[in-house]
Amino acid sequence: MKYIVAAMALLGCLSCTQETQNKFGRAVQNWTGTDGVLEVYAGDKLIKRFMKIDKLSTATATDGKGERPYRFGYGVMDVNLNGAVDPGEKKVYFEFSDYSTSYIFFEKP
Repeated sequence: MKYIVAAMALLGCLSCTQETQNKFGRAVQNWTGTDGVLEVYAGDKLIKRFMKIDKLSTATATDGKGERPYRFGYGVMDVNLNGAVDPGEKKVYFEFSDYSTSYIFFEKP
């Protein structure tokens, strides 16, 4: 019986759309935890850094039938750009455009 349930769960996952599979993957990633860093550049100059990000999400249309051209998340703003979370630096919500923003997102080593 447990093999039948496992097979049905596997088939259910395989029949999901790519976006649904990605959302499931992000949920697992959130549960396991990450320590992401987002750096935003103006030309070759670093102008913003957000740290301790667990995920970046792509905005979806109001009707849920498409994506919007921006990403968003929550992270601690590194106000002084020293690469460390200092006392007084708070977790904030942020958005940035996929089209016009030069950025790098990586897991902090």
